[in-house]
Amino acid sequence: MHHDSPFHCVPTQLAPLTRREFLWSSGGGLGGIALAQMLGAGSALAADATPAAGTSGVIHAPQFPAKAKRVVQLFMAGAASHLDLWDFKPELLKHDGKPSDFGEAVEAFQNGLGPWKKPVWAFQARGRCGKPLSEVVSALGPCVDDMAFIHNLVGKTGVHSQATLLQATGFNLPGFPGMGCWVSYGLGSVNENLPTFVVLPDHRGLASNGVKNWDAAFLPSQHSGTVIYPGTATPIADLFPHATGNFITQNSEAAGHAVMAALNRQHAAARADDGRLESRIRSYELAARMQLAAPEALDLAKEPDAMLEFYGVKRNPPTWPREINAAEEADYFGRKCLVARRLLERGVRFVQIWSGNDNGFPRRNWDSHEDIERDHGPLARGMAHGAAALIQDLKQRGLLEDTIVLWTTEFGRMPSTQGGKGRDHNPYVFTNWLAGGGIKGGITHGESDQWGYKPADRKNPTTVYDIHATMLHLLGVDHTKLTYRINGVDRRLTDVHGHVIEPLLA
Repeated sequence: MHHDSPFHCVPTQLAPLTRREFLWSSGGGLGGIALAQMLGAGSALAADATPAAGTSGVIHAPQFPAKAKRVVQLFMAGAASHLDLWDFKPELLKHDGKPSDFGEAVEAFQNGLGPWKKPVWAFQARGRCGKPLSEVVSALGPCVDDMAFIHNLVGKTGVHSQATLLQATGFNLPGFPGMGCWVSYGLGSVNENLPTFVVLPDHRGLASNGVKNWDAAFLPSQHSGTVIYPGTATPIADLFPHATGNFITQNSEAAGHAVMAALNRQHAAARADDGRLESRIRSYELAARMQLAAPEALDLAKEPDAMLEFYGVKRNPPTWPREINAAEEADYFGRKCLVARRLLERGVRFVQIWSGNDNGFPRRNWDSHEDIERDHGPLARGMAHGAAALIQDLKQRGLLEDTIVLWTTEFGRMPSTQGGKGRDHNPYVFTNWLAGGGIKGGITHGESDQWGYKPADRKNPTTVYDIHATMLHLLGVDHTKLTYRINGVDRRLTDVHGHVIEPLLA
């Protein structure tokens, strides 16, 4: 744990700034000018105001009875194998090593059409529902009765970047808002001192597409995901001056503000009707408030040892070996899960947790073309430990009942081998699971075929649009009504598709 950064050195006597105080203490710059225009009178600026508990979104009243208030999305970057984690296929055990025959022409990504390959790890029935889980994710066994599995999910592409965008934004091309952005836009914030949408990336780097997975795109920019790296000296970039900025003084800062104020007046005078100015105001205000709220929310020092151990987090992490290993993965993923719980408790609506970065060697993501056991093993054990702790912790705090937990990945992997130990991409069927927030636990909706190659019922697969529509429904939102007009088109998260998956609803 780091305790020498500004995140652990904020004076406790500071009081939160109102929007007016923050903007005008910044030299009456762009934000102050825009605010003055909105208020329409200088006298209004003199009035004292108490910051509101939150800000409303465009949906002022639930369109359905809301079962959920918040979402945690666990995203496995690189394409996790449904066949080795969640979707047990006895036929692969029977035919392991025999030539694969799909009964049709197969378009493989990297010619991964070797013999049938059995699951790398043994499966065992878990929970009262008897759901088979792989040994490598057995830590989630105590949670399985709260989880609903979808084994007939289909994608549109076997290309990582496009498939990741599809699961994150509902479109397989860039330029569309992430799901968390839509939730922020529709429902607004619960706590103005923290972002509505927080992203906790993999510590090794971003997944395919980088920030495009959580960018607000054409929505107002304040709805973009705020990136946080828990456990680092600077979890949030640029929230505080860098340690080398000891040359910054009160006078020099005031002089800088004066210059910026003059430039901002010129800028604002020519753009009086630019809605982006309000977005900038909100971003500046959030930054000011986060200087006070974020350090406390991210500080795990006061968490008891038993809770850290429960999540797999080391209070004083060792120097990890170069080889990928389960203990290190559990520490990093568990740390993000614990921070997610703390953020959810404090009013953050949507937290996105990533496991795996973009492609590199040795593999540090779920794209196991070469060796499923080597790559999936540590990642899966670490993920399962943290995810199980999060679900159980939310449940014992009474938060799981109105928090949706979604586990996803961009596509699955083939039931045939690639190079003997790996598996190729499979966008034709894969698995998601959900828990909490109005989800009926202990069930499976939609099966894959006997090989885990395509849906058992090819005419009625599940799509990401259905997942998104169902989650919005549980949040009290009609997915067809949450729209934003851009270039003459009413855009929405689910495009022109999607239906609520009624059997998943408790």
